[in-house]
Amino acid sequence: MAVSAPDLKAFLLATPFFGGLSDPSLDRLISMLVECRFDAGATVVAEGEPGRSLFIVKSGRLAVNKRASSGSIVPISDLAPGDFFGEMTLIEMQNRSATVVAEAPTVLYELTAQNLYACYKADIHAYVIVLQNINRELCRRLRRADDRFAGHRVDDDN
Repeated sequence: MAVSAPDLKAFLLATPFFGGLSDPSLDRLISMLVECRFDAGATVVAEGEPGRSLFIVKSGRLAVNKRASSGSIVPISDLAPGDFFGEMTLIEMQNRSATVVAEAPTVLYELTAQNLYACYKADIHAYVIVLQNINRELCRRLRRADDRFAGHRVDDDN
C-alpha cells in the first residue's frame, strides 16, 4: 500500500533516518515508501535470506535475534516506532544478518535498494544525508555493542 498520511511527514522527520532532509527531498522519499503490516508473531526478515530493502517502524514492537553457533537464539535488540532496520543489506549487499519478528501488530515503511538508488540519481544531496543518518545510527549501535561487550551499563537514550 502506498504511503500518504498527512501526519507521516512529521513522524518521519522525527526519526533518525529522515532527519535533516528538505521538504522536497522528504516528499520524494515518502513517495518511494511502501506500507507493510505484520501480525504479532510474524517474521519480517530472516537471518541469512537475501535482502534488498530497509524498514522504518511506524508502530508496533519488534525483536531482533541472531542464531548462535550452538543453535540457540540470542536476543540482539528491540525495535520501537521511529527505529529502522535492514540498512546493512543496502550498504554491504549481503544477506540479512539477523531475524526480526513482530511482537505486536506492526506497521512498517519499506524502502527498497532500487528506490534508494533512484533517490541517488534524482537528489544526490538527499542521498548523502540519508547515508549520513544511516552511518550515525550504525555508530550508535556499535557503541552500545562495545559497551555491552566491555560490561558497561548501556543507556538506550544515548
